[in-house]
Amino acid sequence: MNWDDTTDTAAERLVGPVADREDQAVEAALRPKDLGEFIGQEKVREQLDLVLRAARARGATADHVLLSGAPGLGKTTLSMIIAAEMGAPIRITSGPAIQHAGDLAAILSSLQEGEVLFLDEIHRMSRPAEEMLYMAMEDFRVDVIVGKGPGATAIPLELPPFTLVGATTRAGLLPPPLRDRFGFTAHMEFYEPVELERVVHRSAGLLDVEIDTDGAAEIAGRSRGTPRIANRLLRRVRDYAQVKADGIITRDIAAAALKVYEVDARGLDRLDRAVLQALLKLFGGGPVGLSTLAVAVGEERETVEEVAEPFLVREGLLARTPRGRVATPAAWAHLGLTPPRSTGTGQQDLFGA
Repeated sequence: MNWDDTTDTAAERLVGPVADREDQAVEAALRPKDLGEFIGQEKVREQLDLVLRAARARGATADHVLLSGAPGLGKTTLSMIIAAEMGAPIRITSGPAIQHAGDLAAILSSLQEGEVLFLDEIHRMSRPAEEMLYMAMEDFRVDVIVGKGPGATAIPLELPPFTLVGATTRAGLLPPPLRDRFGFTAHMEFYEPVELERVVHRSAGLLDVEIDTDGAAEIAGRSRGTPRIANRLLRRVRDYAQVKADGIITRDIAAAALKVYEVDARGLDRLDRAVLQALLKLFGGGPVGLSTLAVAVGEERETVEEVAEPFLVREGLLARTPRGRVATPAAWAHLGLTPPRSTGTGQQDLFGA
């Protein structure tokens, strides 16, 4: 399985952070239009506001911006806000779409002065295009190669000043020369439940859905710290409330709806629980190798590692150790199971002897 296959698997999950087509359409309607409307990420908003206000005061384009963090936290939304705050158009593309330096040259040469270029998943851009981007970001110039072999010549092409907003879910994969050319870098953190409640209330108002405080809290608590997931769960709970109730979302309605969709009180879904149940019931809590664990749940190794494990580790339900995956006491408690007794050697006594 390649990285794209794993992304597809994540997009199919109700609690997956990757946006599907429905999410993209809804997010376009729900996105805040300026920093004042944007919920959460207080430090990032404050710092970014200073950067943009200073650029406007100078009458200059804003510094290049790098946004890192998990999917669904608002990187694309912030890029659009940057363009709106600067009164500039925005061009959106992604790293995987730029496989050749010529692809990037075509985009850069068509930019208007002051335009914002949003480059999603910038770490997946090809190396030749990446090297061209260095000069474009620093000197607003690219060298277009004409011809091949010894007769090839480089023709310098001047670019109008622009702002590059790069987004990445894996900042560690960005080479230092590229990272250093961004004037402002920010890491997007997962949201607290109280922030997600505000997101749910705002989205419910825009979707014309009636929801009370307890209903919003119930959805927020199962949203894995991610606004995109909160909005997706809200839509599913809305559907349930319209069909099974009077259309008003309360705590009981939200809990009943998410039980139907197999999202539990901590935001775990079927895949998450399958991993934990296999680890606890079949392997006594571990340690167990990743490949063995994947076979036990009937999933690809990459799916378990990239899709299920990050949230389980962040929740303190699973630990990665040199010997393999190990369940924590919180995992036993969450599934209502009793961990095996430990022997004098520190190993779990799986057979009660």
